[in-house]
Amino acid sequence: MSQARAAKPAWWLPTLLLMGVIWLLSSGARTPGPALPHPLDWAAHGLGYLALGFCLGKATGQRQLAWVLAAWFGALDEVHQAFVPPREAGVVDWLFDLLGAFVGSRLALPLAPPASLHIELEFGESANTHENGQAERLEFHENAKAS
Repeated sequence: MSQARAAKPAWWLPTLLLMGVIWLLSSGARTPGPALPHPLDWAAHGLGYLALGFCLGKATGQRQLAWVLAAWFGALDEVHQAFVPPREAGVVDWLFDLLGAFVGSRLALPLAPPASLHIELEFGESANTHENGQAERLEFHENAKAS
């Protein structure tokens, strides 16, 4: 089930900037700073793509589309790294990209509440009571589409 929400075009700016930074970092022979050993480099992949999945989720308004776009970009980036000496393409790196993008897209667009929301509140002893001793009962019915 796809959770479509209103796309927010302003989120394309941070999305494209982040994609540019990821591409730039993978274009060099080494990333800035000290080399990260496993599993820290995988955590870096996951966090980077978590941010990308989040931005894409906000930009597109669709969790699955955001995840698929991030997955394709991650795959393209890994293939790109195969042509940058001495870097190499890594399937495990890509799997962590996928995991991060999945989490990020879900954080950007959490599950919507059901279209029909039924809430019942029952008041205790301190509530207004009728002559028969029954507590007053309030019911709210809302039939609106999630935004």
